[in-house]
Amino acid sequence: MNGRISGLYAITPDLADTQKLIQQVRLALEGGTRWLQYRNKSAEQSLKLQQATALMRLCREFAVPLIINDSLDVALEIDADGVHLGAQDCLIPHAKNKLGAEKIIGISCYDNLQCALEAETEGADYVALGSFYASTVKPHAVRAPLKLLREAKERLRVPVVAVGGIDLHNAGLLVGAGADAVAVISALFNAEDIKETAKNFAALFADYHHGIA
Repeated sequence: MNGRISGLYAITPDLADTQKLIQQVRLALEGGTRWLQYRNKSAEQSLKLQQATALMRLCREFAVPLIINDSLDVALEIDADGVHLGAQDCLIPHAKNKLGAEKIIGISCYDNLQCALEAETEGADYVALGSFYASTVKPHAVRAPLKLLREAKERLRVPVVAVGGIDLHNAGLLVGAGADAVAVISALFNAEDIKETAKNFAALFADYHHGIA
């Protein structure tokens, strides 16, 4: 396991082409992605298992944890490092019981700090807050103010992952406000140079941690 959630948290794009997916994710990992979440809302279960299995092998190569979006079944089948839950998914204690205490449970709390506080009490290992910016993946997501991130960092002990419309132009504000990690899809996987873009995201955390930014 790669320790506390921090840095660039890459979320995979919806791709039916497994080979292309693996090629893109490899570049992201080479660039410094610290955590990977497999998310494919359009795939059938068989394709999800195929892709998740391939990603698990790749993540093991880079010693990067793989988190599965929404699906306990897939996470159990491939022995993933954890699962990320949404508001309509199963309860955190149930996920812990099914996967095992050593696995990572994350949950989306959107703009709801009370949800995050309750999730921490129930055993979540990290919470995701946002959308902080307009998102092409979830264009109708509720926008969260930057002050929510600051307040969450003051009141929570678990890591906070910032989500929603994050790119290299705005990620620094979130890191400066206390985000332990930034979750990125489009700005990373639609980039002309995925590896270099991942390096630039990773550098934001190095700069803040050394007091440069």
